[in-house]
Amino acid sequence: MLLPKQYHFLFCIFFYVLNIFAQDKGKAVPFSQIISDIEKQHQVSFNYLEENIVGLRLNPPKKALSLEQKLQYLSSVTHLSFENIDNKFINIFKSENETQTICGYVFSASDKRPIEDANINLSGKIHITTDSNGYFEFSKRDKNTLLVSHIGFSSKKITIGNQDSKNCIQIFLEPEVTELKEIKANAILASGISKNADGAFEIKPKKFGILPGLIEPDALQTMQQIPGVNSIDESVASINVRGGTHDQNLFLWNGIRMFQTGHFFGLISVFNPNLAHTISIYKNGSSAFFGESVSSVVDISSTPETVEKNSFSAGINMINADIYAKYNLSKKSYIEFSARKSITDFLETPTYKEYFNKVFQNTTITDFSQAQDIDYQSDKKFGFYDATFKYAQKIGNKDQIVLDLITIQDNLEVFQSATVYNINKSENSVLRQQNYGGNLSWKRNWNSFNTTKINIYNSAYELLGNQKISITDQVAVQENTVNNNGINLENQHILNSKFSLNNGYQFNEIGVTNLERVSNPDFYRKAKEVLRTHAFIVEGKYNDTLNRLYFKAGTRINYIEKFKKTIIEPRLQFNYGINKNLNLELLGELKSQNAQQIIDLQKDYFGIEKRRWIVADNTTIPIQRSRQISLSLLYKKNDWLIDLENFYKKVNGITTSSQGFQNQLEFVRTTGAYEVFGTEFLIQKKFNNFLTWFSYTYNNNNYHFPDYEFSTFPNNFKLAHTLSWAVMYEKNNFKIALGTKWSSGRPKTSPDISQIDLSDPILVYNKPNNTNLHVFSQVNLSTTYKWESDNGIQYKIGISILNILNRKNEISEYYRIASLTNSIEEVETFSLQRTPNLSFRVSF
Repeated sequence: MLLPKQYHFLFCIFFYVLNIFAQDKGKAVPFSQIISDIEKQHQVSFNYLEENIVGLRLNPPKKALSLEQKLQYLSSVTHLSFENIDNKFINIFKSENETQTICGYVFSASDKRPIEDANINLSGKIHITTDSNGYFEFSKRDKNTLLVSHIGFSSKKITIGNQDSKNCIQIFLEPEVTELKEIKANAILASGISKNADGAFEIKPKKFGILPGLIEPDALQTMQQIPGVNSIDESVASINVRGGTHDQNLFLWNGIRMFQTGHFFGLISVFNPNLAHTISIYKNGSSAFFGESVSSVVDISSTPETVEKNSFSAGINMINADIYAKYNLSKKSYIEFSARKSITDFLETPTYKEYFNKVFQNTTITDFSQAQDIDYQSDKKFGFYDATFKYAQKIGNKDQIVLDLITIQDNLEVFQSATVYNINKSENSVLRQQNYGGNLSWKRNWNSFNTTKINIYNSAYELLGNQKISITDQVAVQENTVNNNGINLENQHILNSKFSLNNGYQFNEIGVTNLERVSNPDFYRKAKEVLRTHAFIVEGKYNDTLNRLYFKAGTRINYIEKFKKTIIEPRLQFNYGINKNLNLELLGELKSQNAQQIIDLQKDYFGIEKRRWIVADNTTIPIQRSRQISLSLLYKKNDWLIDLENFYKKVNGITTSSQGFQNQLEFVRTTGAYEVFGTEFLIQKKFNNFLTWFSYTYNNNNYHFPDYEFSTFPNNFKLAHTLSWAVMYEKNNFKIALGTKWSSGRPKTSPDISQIDLSDPILVYNKPNNTNLHVFSQVNLSTTYKWESDNGIQYKIGISILNILNRKNEISEYYRIASLTNSIEEVETFSLQRTPNLSFRVSF
């Protein structure tokens, strides 16, 4: 475990390296390097003659300047002029050399349609692209050689001599066998978030803008802004997608399945927000290569698509501090390291206090003090950390190996004592939660059309609770461990420019151990179950960008060794562009899951992390199986975006112990299903530097337990109506976001007072989930600002306030018999009160 003193050493290294990197700033560099850096930062493309910039060197403009400010600076210190076309293409030229222009059109030879964004390379010097009509033009020279290219077509070379400038030339390109890129609906909810043709929401943290209440691109907090995704108790360890439980979601980090997703028992994501490159979130229609989930898939990758420069950054907020470093060992290899640690074990900030009050309310940690009258003393120690390591190596031009390692741990120690009637009573409690993982992958490009990828992975999870009570000399130990390992093989075959075929094999082994040990009186129980699964996958994709048609279908065939059982899981993704503004999307899937989380007793693990992992036994604990279908329309025009989606989902094989009941079903063990249908709506408008959106979700979610006296009743995670609104402003390096969340109260079960003898009460309930809590309402704010010093070091500061209005939102309610008063006691749990946070980050 990394201790604070060890971090002092790391930060000393940080400032030493910072000084070294800063020494070379301010020197003149080649002009070509300057415009290359501008292209990467602002996502633009420069077109120019090499002879106009050859040998030109100057001091680069500050990175903090806007694109227009940089162009003005370059124009003022050089003899060049800059023509900015829609903030995408920038032409560089000498005004005194303007000549007559040559124009042309580029078409597809197969269907005679114009080709947009075709690349025109003139004599190896000038680079331009075609518009939506396939049109281009350039300055006439004595002789020009054109190289015309576009993804999906064979390149063509043409020599232009004394061409008449009044007549545009026509060029036809032949289709080529290559894979076309998918069309995305960009900037959904915030910059850096897009929706792919396969229905997945894709988050690029390094391009992330801002969302209300967030000052960092936290994957699990960000996904809760997507319609249909909620957390019933404000926890990233309890994310509910279309009415499902958290354990029904599959969380992957570089191919490793993660069984722990939250620090601070769910209030902070375990995934470092400054590390990920791409986060893909599937609510439905996931690829057949994803198994072991009956709800959503969250696939996080920290591997960049292109080689990046050396970088280093460090940051701190009111909960934790972190560092990140990437170093290129050579042109073909690099290492990457990140580490994050809480500062709460030596500093109690206002943020920490609000988090602590939220997490530990109505647990044995706080119940102990409430049950004592005098001389109560308490001492607690809480901390968490996570660290990652990556090594990537390219071998030749065809092979690459990548090693990923991750370690996560939360540790809580609480000592409590009280003197009651001259008797000392004390408890010493330890709660530890940790997840380790590793993945080794090898990828080979056999040729332009065939690729193979193999990865071997392991994930180990442990939840340990150890409680010592001095007055009874009793020790109670609870332990839940998971060991998951496997092998994945995936082959990709590009058959032509529109069609590709993937196939593969996956082996997965999961072993779960549950242990309970109590002394005085002695009790010991240990159970271990292991399941091995083989999966065969085939998946085809048809992608015709010209006709705006995307179709992907696949099948996953699972074979479970222990039960000698075969489960077939078809998947479907269909996207059709009715016109250039309107898209129709159909998604469907059948999935299964062998491992789930249950709650034996609400007081397990001190009532903080009550859920433990188990595997199916195909009898009392069935294999969970789901089926889901959704149909949506997406409209985009003039910076308006409207997305309307209707869905139906049913999950069979759930158990009452997996649903967190705190009513008459808490000790009932039976199996059943939940069924949900609903509508998700999003409307968004972008104007100038503002982006605003409004979302609404309706769902009707009910349980079906055929062996229980009330066979159908509302789901514990049902939120019939959910509304969200946000407005964001981004200009240059300043960003601010304000937003609100509103949802109807979750279901609860009330006691039947007419059936209870108040003189000697025994709880008798009405029908399960017969009423609801009060509505949930919260207003959040966040803002960030970044700047750059003269030596190129970048700084970023962020401020967020959750629940600005300090509303007291009730998120759960249950009833119990109070031992001291022998009366019915109503126990309420509340969300976070007003919670500020402040962050500061340095990078170069």
